[in-house]
Amino acid sequence: MHIGLLGATGPAGTALAARLASVGHEVTIGSRSKYRALEVRDTIIDKWPDRSLTIDSADNQGAADAELVVIATPWNAATETAHSVRTRLRGKVVVCMSNALSKVGREFQPLVPPRGSVSGSVQAELPDSYVAAAFHHVPARELAQLDEPVISDILICSDHQKATVTVSDLVGEIPGMRPLDAGELSNATAIEAFTAVLLQLNVRYKTRVALKLIGIDDDVD
Repeated sequence: MHIGLLGATGPAGTALAARLASVGHEVTIGSRSKYRALEVRDTIIDKWPDRSLTIDSADNQGAADAELVVIATPWNAATETAHSVRTRLRGKVVVCMSNALSKVGREFQPLVPPRGSVSGSVQAELPDSYVAAAFHHVPARELAQLDEPVISDILICSDHQKATVTVSDLVGEIPGMRPLDAGELSNATAIEAFTAVLLQLNVRYKTRVALKLIGIDDDVD
């Protein structure tokens, strides 16, 4: 599958791009600046010279031509970025992984966008696309370590079964990750906000936590 990542020059977007390429997908890293995207692409390739990673770079317009698109921008740029490429995203599954957060002193605090979540705002901007919220709680550093599995559950929310199934299949290809159908896109409000709790745990215990839920059998669809 050809996957384009918009605004994927930050730690989380870069790590996800590398991880998706490591399991055999063709990845295009997008950015407002195609030169910045090229720089990030070259950094990944140079870090993993022994792997055959199929990674290209482009501006966001070029990355949006992919079969599946991930919005990996900072939260306050997600809707604007979606709007800028909306005609290219019609009929496509679009994954939003942005969290609306603010740091006040030593505390991380969730923010509530107008539609309740960043993912909800993106779906409102892209009425002809199938938006799913996913990849909010994965530690970027661990995601970028391609020689190690990422032991984490991935909560997926969408109003479209097509998006839920597509993203679940994608997550299931990544060693250590387990996709979980967390319901409609309205639940993204709680999922995005919970990221503030995980970040606070990281600060308090000087670690990088990942989400792993018990009580669900691995073979349950």
